[in-house]
Amino acid sequence: MEPSPTHHTGLPLSNASLHALPDAVARPNYDRAALRPGIVHVGLGNFHRAHQAWYLHRLMQHGLAQDWAIIGAGVRPYDADMRNRLIEQDCLTTLIELSPDNTSAEVIGPMIDYLPIEEGNGPLIGQIADPAIRIVSLTVTESGYFMDQVDGGFDASHPDIQHDVAQPDRPRTVFGAIVAALRLRRAAGHGPLTVQSCDNLRGNGAITRQAVVSLARAGDPELAAWIDASCSFPNSMVDCIVPATGPAELDLVRKMGIEDAAPVTHENYRQWVIEDDFCAGRPDWDRAGAIFTDAVHDFETMKIRILNAGHQVLSGAGELLGIATIADCMAHPLVSALFQKVELEEIAPYVAAVPGMTPAAYAELIARRFSNPAILDTTRRVAFDGSSRHPGFIFPILRDALAAGGPVAGLALVEALWARMCAGTREDGSVIEANDPIWPRLSAAAEAARERPMAWLEQSAIYGDLAENPRFSADFCRWLDMIWNQGTAATLEAYIRDCQTGAVQ
Repeated sequence: MEPSPTHHTGLPLSNASLHALPDAVARPNYDRAALRPGIVHVGLGNFHRAHQAWYLHRLMQHGLAQDWAIIGAGVRPYDADMRNRLIEQDCLTTLIELSPDNTSAEVIGPMIDYLPIEEGNGPLIGQIADPAIRIVSLTVTESGYFMDQVDGGFDASHPDIQHDVAQPDRPRTVFGAIVAALRLRRAAGHGPLTVQSCDNLRGNGAITRQAVVSLARAGDPELAAWIDASCSFPNSMVDCIVPATGPAELDLVRKMGIEDAAPVTHENYRQWVIEDDFCAGRPDWDRAGAIFTDAVHDFETMKIRILNAGHQVLSGAGELLGIATIADCMAHPLVSALFQKVELEEIAPYVAAVPGMTPAAYAELIARRFSNPAILDTTRRVAFDGSSRHPGFIFPILRDALAAGGPVAGLALVEALWARMCAGTREDGSVIEANDPIWPRLSAAAEAARERPMAWLEQSAIYGDLAENPRFSADFCRWLDMIWNQGTAATLEAYIRDCQTGAVQ
């Protein structure tokens, strides 16, 4: 259990207090009052502020991109809490870098406003319609793109999408707001803009195009054709481990002498690989270390399959064994051995090299990053929304492995661990609280699978035809039976032992 934080006090973060921050804390050297907006970003969680906002901050520190400031936005009532916290501190954020042997902090300020959260999303529509805005960027999580989990198509049956089709001027979703704003821009002659996804989806630009154009087509085919032909939806790959903020992080920033209601901790690593497809201009992010390339898919496949899928490899076992953080999972001999074997034997063979990095070398890099004890990235956070993350991160690898005739026992074990986790209890009897948008359905299937493992794979909206593959289903059923009857640790030992002896195929 994490120790209770010690209470400290710090200087309230604001424009007025920037000059009085502790000397060790870096801060903006640009005139924030002179910044002009160019980007609306929807989804002001920790990741955006530690990643995309940081890259823009670095440019501004060098006198660049002064007309690309960020206007923050959200589309759900719960976004109002983050808005209130950031508005109170002039939209400033303290970023705390946690390397294994050093901690440092800087305050960044590329965000200059946060729109009010209102039903119907009028303020968001109005801001996107402003001709000064040339990019709308998104971090709305993998489940926020209204994709059918089986075929990847647009889920037009979702109630929120049906609402947006019926009431296009008062949408519920970010895509409804974008379509409504683009309708206004087109009518006013303000021209198109770029919609830039920064979420962990392979082909995130294509998926974003699908969502926006499909929704527009349902109500206005002519507008949809204009959007499809005129707007840009670049693919990108984003990478930085950014834990959630809790009492310990709030106390850490106070120890540094700052009272920040929404600080962000992050690892000492970032990568941003972007397709250079921006119809209305863009900041020169490459001057801050981003990579513009036509080979985004190779980079994102490596990252999603080795890092994001690797998180899912760890999280099920970690939750069942009551392991609090990802670094602790990597310190556990059995969970770490599971990670190493699945990564090298069942994932890396289906990942292409990128310039300067082989799949094996990248897997080694990820193992080091996951093992950083300064990053308190909780196993629970990583396990969240498995119903989106497993189909998005694990299943493409599984399908490639099955098609190639390669081993799938480890991937099947990962799925069995997730199934057991969704039963809602750890092996010590403690409760795993709801951790997925469809948790009740997952829990019911997990309980049924306790006696009949195939009940889990028969969730056709998740697994599709994978349940019909005898190699995968046989391994899955064997592992799930073993987890329930012998426990997680014994099952991990069996997988590691059998792989070493060649008994598992």
